Amino acid sequence: MTLTLAPFLTVWAFLAMNIASPGPNVLNTIASAMGSGRRAGLASAAGVALGIGMWCLAMTLGLAALFQTLPVARTALTVLAIGLLLWFASRYLRTAWAGWRHGADRVNARAGLAARASFLRSLAVNATNPKALTTWVVILSLFPVAEARAGDIALLGLGAATLAFSIHAVYALAFSTAPAARLWARLAPAISAAVGLFFIAFAAKLAGGLAA
Repeated sequence: MTLTLAPFLTVWAFLAMNIASPGPNVLNTIASAMGSGRRAGLASAAGVALGIGMWCLAMTLGLAALFQTLPVARTALTVLAIGLLLWFASRYLRTAWAGWRHGADRVNARAGLAARASFLRSLAVNATNPKALTTWVVILSLFPVAEARAGDIALLGLGAATLAFSIHAVYALAFSTAPAARLWARLAPAISAAVGLFFIAFAAKLAGGLAA
């Protein structure tokens, strides 16, 4: 490991907010836990962890090679990341507004899933989730990929996978109980609003780095 802890903490903070926010992965884990119980929900959490770890390795190694070949690509990636963050923020803020006006979307429980089926379904959702690709584009504008070594990349991926499993395990355990669905309906708009504002703050941080 050659990097300081600071860039890891920045990425993990951003990733934790993104993992916890309402999206295909979260809704899939909640639906599995509500319909098929804790075992299926925890299997879904494990699938998300593996999927995010794989995204991390693929994107980090690919972009590290790109930055070595074409250094200007890092500036281009940062500009793209700012645009994506603002796009994310607008979507989350619109979702929050719609939730406060019309009520949060109801999560449809997914019954009859064994642990293996839940795990594989979670992997498939993660692999085809466009939010995952755009999220890693943003993350790797925050992380000094060009200076990272194998140990840094391994630590980044391990931390990302651990965060993903921990957060989704909390969802799985909580939403295997009936009252959690009612709590979700009340809190989902506020969660979306907080994530939207968080993404705007990150966009401003990136823009400040470009202007410096």
